[in-house]
Amino acid sequence: MDWGTDLWDQYDVIDKHTQSGLDLVDRYIKFVKERTEIEQNYAKQLRNLSKKYAKRGSKDEQDCKFSNHASLQEILNELNDYAGQRELIAENMMTGICVDLMKYLQELKQERKTHLSDAKKAQQNLESSYKQLESTKKRYAKEWAEAEKATQQADKIESESNATRPDVDKARQHAHARTHTAEECRNDYASQLQKYNKEQNFFYYSEIPQIFNKLQDMDERRIRRLAEGYCQFSDIEKKVLPIISKCLEGISAAGAKIDEKQDSILFIEQHKSGFERPGDVEFEDYTQGIKPATSESSLHPPKVRAKLWPFSKKNKPPAAEDFSHLPPEQRKKRLQGKIDEIAKELQKAQDQSEALEKMKGVYEQNPQMGDPSSLEPQITETTQSLGRLRGELTKYETWLSEAVGGEESSNTINNNIRHGVGTADHSQNIYTEFDDEFDDVETPVGQCTALYTFEGNSEGTISITEGEQLSVMEEDKGDGWTRVLRASGEEGYIPSSYVKFSS
Repeated sequence: MDWGTDLWDQYDVIDKHTQSGLDLVDRYIKFVKERTEIEQNYAKQLRNLSKKYAKRGSKDEQDCKFSNHASLQEILNELNDYAGQRELIAENMMTGICVDLMKYLQELKQERKTHLSDAKKAQQNLESSYKQLESTKKRYAKEWAEAEKATQQADKIESESNATRPDVDKARQHAHARTHTAEECRNDYASQLQKYNKEQNFFYYSEIPQIFNKLQDMDERRIRRLAEGYCQFSDIEKKVLPIISKCLEGISAAGAKIDEKQDSILFIEQHKSGFERPGDVEFEDYTQGIKPATSESSLHPPKVRAKLWPFSKKNKPPAAEDFSHLPPEQRKKRLQGKIDEIAKELQKAQDQSEALEKMKGVYEQNPQMGDPSSLEPQITETTQSLGRLRGELTKYETWLSEAVGGEESSNTINNNIRHGVGTADHSQNIYTEFDDEFDDVETPVGQCTALYTFEGNSEGTISITEGEQLSVMEEDKGDGWTRVLRASGEEGYIPSSYVKFSS
């Protein structure tokens, strides 16, 4: 069954049906667009929610050491990755469904317009041929009626007794001429009728069926493409379900890894003072040798036990540089933390000093590369910084030694070993190490493993394969993307949720 055979006389119905199909495609496109807007708004709200409840500041960082605090932060990170997958769904729906279907819809509209125009043109040609047929038919009828009238007139004149021979011949000639003209009109009518029947047969059995069948093929292709669009609506979301499942599993894992006992131990370690519990209060017997109240007694009032510092919230002593205002245990921790902080700054200053010395040596050997004297202010400043940091390090190590009762901590010993020695001979291997020191090469901030294959089709992104080892060059800034370096040297951005970061 096809439209050309079974619906040859249903032009208006076919017109409305095909238009209804195009309207359905347009309606589906609008539906998907609104779905993408919902996904984008949902993802945006999730990101804002994650950002709102994320920890900030030094106090929050200290709280994050507890497993229940850290787990919430992991949940927020997973939620942020989940939001990224919702954005990916919206993007793929827009490009894979809306954009493609809009382009296809325009093609269908043009194709439909062409077919309907061809059908109207064929109809107009047939109607024009029919008008010509009617015209020749009317002319034939008129001429035949005139011929019969002329013949009857000739017969009448011939039957009259007083009619002359010339009158009869003239009437016969006129009747013969009229009959001849009528015969010509009859032949024209027959010819036009034959032509019209041929055109009508072509119109109803060939031309219109072909056009309607083309419209049927167009409509069936539209239905098939729309069905694919319906499937895409589901498939696009199915593709990211494994990653979404990973995010949800990460949230569950964050809850499962909470250790309440370890949190309690950590809380104790952070806040225990190291003070001994107070002893019993001695009894003061006033029945023995009670002296009358005198002005002298007012000068020596009974001793009143002062409030213990650990339980007092008022009149706390001011903060001291050596943290002596803190309880013993807390003082040790703060001193050790300060020593570690200074050690990092000292190492950084030493690295900078070594680099400046090497650069100066290279400039001295190759004056065309730069003026060695231009580095003197930086070298002087770095040297002063080194001296200041070493002095601070020694000061805090001394205070820590006092805090632990004269025993040096292992970290102090390590720091002395690490920072107590003088600057190494910077002139060694100047030429061989110059390129390594001054190449503008970024150092990876971590490593990660690709959990899934990603096709980097957008500008700035790269493709990765599942299981590939990657170097992290720039961590996720909260937008769901991480910059990585492949072993081949290719560098670019990938979705953060597609990789697992090495701890």
